[in-house]
Amino acid sequence: MELKGKTVVVTGSASGIGRAMVARFTTEGARVIAADRHEQAGQLEADAVGARFFAADVSVESGVQGLIENVYATEGDIDLFCSNAGIAIGAGPETPDAQWRLITNVNVMSHVWASRHLLPRMLARGEGYLLSTASAAGLLTELHSAPYAVTKHAALAYAEWLAITYGDQGIRVSCLCPEGVWTPMIEKVPSLQQTAVTTEVLMDAVLAALRQEKFLITTHATTLQGFALKAQDYDGWIGKLRRLRVRAMALLEHRPA
Repeated sequence: MELKGKTVVVTGSASGIGRAMVARFTTEGARVIAADRHEQAGQLEADAVGARFFAADVSVESGVQGLIENVYATEGDIDLFCSNAGIAIGAGPETPDAQWRLITNVNVMSHVWASRHLLPRMLARGEGYLLSTASAAGLLTELHSAPYAVTKHAALAYAEWLAITYGDQGIRVSCLCPEGVWTPMIEKVPSLQQTAVTTEVLMDAVLAALRQEKFLITTHATTLQGFALKAQDYDGWIGKLRRLRVRAMALLEHRPA
């Protein structure tokens, strides 16, 4: 997909990867609708690059549906929908159910709700593009938060299912699985900062993948290397990750206050 002249929606647009998507897609000549639940910050960021902003809370289906209905009513169509909003909360099984529900809604169900309200229109048109932001945690794992690891696995699995089920009907699907990227999400995770890339590097990878209509988008060679080890020697991979977790937790304990 070439983005010039296309209508693109990006959720989670007020900061991080979403902010970078909005800026880069606008530069590429797309009509970009930026969406975020943080209205003031989202509006400021959208105004700065010439995108249109729409306040939307994707943790509830009505927020996703309202965003989609607004864009169809205003712009007339959606060529690329980027389910990018995501949160990182919780730790292990002690994480309260309310936090499990919230992270599941944002990191997984917002993708489901987007496809629920987009696919009938895209299938009728015979084309459409869905870009899901998951994480390398979806292919591998996350060492600090079980809810994050679980929901990113689920986001990747859902994107796979969409690609398999609708790929022969004109629906293209890509899934973004970055490792550490310099965004607010890794400010408290020293282990990710050690090899983090800039959002500019990430967006180069995203644009290249969209042009080739590739499913999987990664930012680090180590992601697929780890994924290959996981497939070939699951017990060996778990042992390696146990050792990495010890080091990651030690970094957390010794980080500056």
